[in-house]
Amino acid sequence: MLKNRLSAILKPSLLLLAFTLFIACKPSQTSTSFQGICGTVLFKSGNHMPGPDRPMPKGHPVVREVLIYELTKIDQTEATDDGFYSKINTRLIKKVKSDQDGKFCISLPAGSYSVFVQEEKGLYANLSDGQNNIFPVTVAKNRRSTIAFDISYQAVF
Repeated sequence: MLKNRLSAILKPSLLLLAFTLFIACKPSQTSTSFQGICGTVLFKSGNHMPGPDRPMPKGHPVVREVLIYELTKIDQTEATDDGFYSKINTRLIKKVKSDQDGKFCISLPAGSYSVFVQEEKGLYANLSDGQNNIFPVTVAKNRRSTIAFDISYQAVF
């Protein structure tokens, strides 16, 4: 009899607990439907040459304006003598500022983009692909593209 009473009390309680856990653990819509680019901006300077018993410097996070342009080829820009871009001849899509930890996130439509950061001497990007696209990033539908943007013009590799 005691066993039946406990069973009658525990079954509804266990069902309520299971339902509560299901609702609490269900992913939110915003975390699964983000579409865009997230990343970290790091500033690297000094000697980054590998060597025995020498730890590799990682760089430090910085606050910078991150600019997202239409996918841009090198011949669609004007550059300064010291390697910065003075003019980008494609459309600026969006801007965002990285936080003190160097982190940023920006929502974007699906597509291909070029990423630059604003430095004192001009716009900076240090990557390109085999088709001469500058710092290309592709955003897929309902996907987050994660990048690491290293500002390395004061570093030696």
